[in-house]
Amino acid sequence: MRILLRPLRRADTYRGWALAMAGAAFGLPAVAVAFVAALAPGDWARATRWAAFVVLLALLTVAAGALPAVRRLHVRLANRLLNTGLPAPLPRAGSAWSAGIRTTAWLVLHQAVGWALFAGTLVCVTSALVFTGVWIGGGDDITFFNLSVHIAAGPAGAWTPPVSATALLLGALSSAAATRLLRRAAPALLGHDPDERFAALETQIRELEQRNLLARELHDSVGHTLTAATVQAAVAGQLLETDPAAARRALTAIEESSRSALDDLDHVLGVLREGRAPTTPEHTLADLAPLLDRLRHTGTDIDARAEGDLTRLPAAVSREAYRIVQEGLTNALRHARHAPVTLRVTAADDWLAIELSNPLPERRIPRAPRPRGGRGLTGLGERVRLLRGEFTAGRDARKERWRLAARIPLRPVS
Repeated sequence: MRILLRPLRRADTYRGWALAMAGAAFGLPAVAVAFVAALAPGDWARATRWAAFVVLLALLTVAAGALPAVRRLHVRLANRLLNTGLPAPLPRAGSAWSAGIRTTAWLVLHQAVGWALFAGTLVCVTSALVFTGVWIGGGDDITFFNLSVHIAAGPAGAWTPPVSATALLLGALSSAAATRLLRRAAPALLGHDPDERFAALETQIRELEQRNLLARELHDSVGHTLTAATVQAAVAGQLLETDPAAARRALTAIEESSRSALDDLDHVLGVLREGRAPTTPEHTLADLAPLLDRLRHTGTDIDARAEGDLTRLPAAVSREAYRIVQEGLTNALRHARHAPVTLRVTAADDWLAIELSNPLPERRIPRAPRPRGGRGLTGLGERVRLLRGEFTAGRDARKERWRLAARIPLRPVS
């Protein structure tokens, strides 16, 4: 008995009933148009009019199934009322014929189930109300769907409440069965076909790549700024009494770099929330001078020299090269503090070479970093390899200096 009563307690039963009724209502305009057209004046036989009605109804249903808006509407209805979790149809993905055929099949099934459930609900509810109402009213003979039924008054007619309850239960079971049928058919008829699934997978991969890129950009930008700000704060604390002007310059540099980091953080978080690609211009090697100036404000001596025309580099190479230099300088500042840094950037015809080195502290010789999921030096290596380049980072042969070197091809590598 609990199994039979379970559909009455499930909200899905009533939501599925609402979806089925929506299918019946959706088919009303097509039925009305086909019916009016079939009743047009003329000497048509009854069979011809019925055939015309069926043909017109089929054509209108196929035409509705070919509309992308109709498919989107039914996907939203199924997700809301059946909890199917269907993905939204992708524009210009998959076969239009396949989508149209499957949408038409869904419309036919949806409307058929809707009309059948509407008729069943009408019969069940009407039976329950009429039987119980006549019995309470003192009994009578009634004709119900061409069936003559005598309902006696008093105890002799006490069978009507159980029959009414059974009719309502049958209506609920019919709604539950219709809900299960529509829920099972929805993924096959309204879900993505193989081409759409492939397109959706490609889109998801691009989004994940973009998010990974944004996370890497955030690490490079904010990590660099925090490292520089930490060193600058230490310098300001040391010079606060002996050289207030230099301390003020260090504090000003902290303010400027922190504001820039906050802008970067706000931009990246906004992109991640909205799911859109970044539209603000990214730093390139043309922005190398301001980067070096910020590092020099920390008291670090940077010997930087660039050879070749850095403004004519491919945009992708120039952006990645800037991040390589930024991360390399940040690591030197973090591990070697005020040790002098040497930077060489050379743009030749076929290659862009970047070399950055600094002496290692006597008491603290850093080891090669462990992989950290695309951050730090591991992230730099990934950047360079994506550009078909070469990347090395580690101690030199004498183990006296830390050296970072990258060579990126400016032309396709054969």
